[in-house]
Amino acid sequence: MPPAHPLRGALLCLVALALFACMDATTKYLSQSHAVPLIVGVRYLGNFLLMVALLGPTHGSRMVRTKRTRLVVLRAICLAIGSLFIGLALQRMPVAETTAMTFLAPILLVVVAGPVLGERVGWIGWAATLAGFAGVLLIARPGGGMVTMGVVFALIAVVMNLGYQLLSRVLAASENTFALLFYTALAGSVIYGIAMPWFIEDHAPSLLEAALFLSLGILGGTGHFLFTAAFRLAPASLLAPLNYMQLLWAGLLGWLVFDDVPDAVSLLGMAMIAGSGVLVALRTRMPPAKRTA
Repeated sequence: MPPAHPLRGALLCLVALALFACMDATTKYLSQSHAVPLIVGVRYLGNFLLMVALLGPTHGSRMVRTKRTRLVVLRAICLAIGSLFIGLALQRMPVAETTAMTFLAPILLVVVAGPVLGERVGWIGWAATLAGFAGVLLIARPGGGMVTMGVVFALIAVVMNLGYQLLSRVLAASENTFALLFYTALAGSVIYGIAMPWFIEDHAPSLLEAALFLSLGILGGTGHFLFTAAFRLAPASLLAPLNYMQLLWAGLLGWLVFDDVPDAVSLLGMAMIAGSGVLVALRTRMPPAKRTA
């Protein structure tokens, strides 16, 4: 049965992506004067408290009930580690370039899903993967202005995000969406809650920084909630290509907040990554009987 509100789902998806871009820009801003683990920890704790307060009363035990708990926890840990390395990359690189590199994960997922999930890759999947890698090379090229460690951290984040997305595919059929969201917030809160005492600073943040710290959990929690709601209203085949609109939001915020404007070669690399991702997403819309790749 087709979803009843695909347009509403698409709009929710676009708003969620804008919130994610705002969260990344906020993380970058705060990382210039605060430790990244502290920033990520505050974000996860805020997200967790918001989820418990808003969803706990209505969803109750559904939020903690799982069938494959070990894989659910492993998925959450992958995202928690990936969040740290994205923060470290944002500390050293512009928002748009970092965002573009992290979009390698869904492209690589097509190749990894072949041997792991028994899905056929085909020439479109391989071509998109190679084009995506080429795009990363254009962004991270020598003389392009990217900090080497920033690129390394972004690529580590890609690997972690790949594991997260692969496990999301494996668990989609057996697990409750709200349970997956809950354990993601819980794992990050526990990991960074334990680590945060080592990163507590001896000076209080300014009023602006305190407001930005508080906004992290709201931006992340609201963004994930809207993103989940979007997939209930519209098919994944419609929403998947829209994910790359986050690049537009990231580029706009990078320009407005940090005065970062990618050069022509970096823009070409970002376009290649986005185009590869859209190609992979559109490939999933083809009926299996008609697929030739």
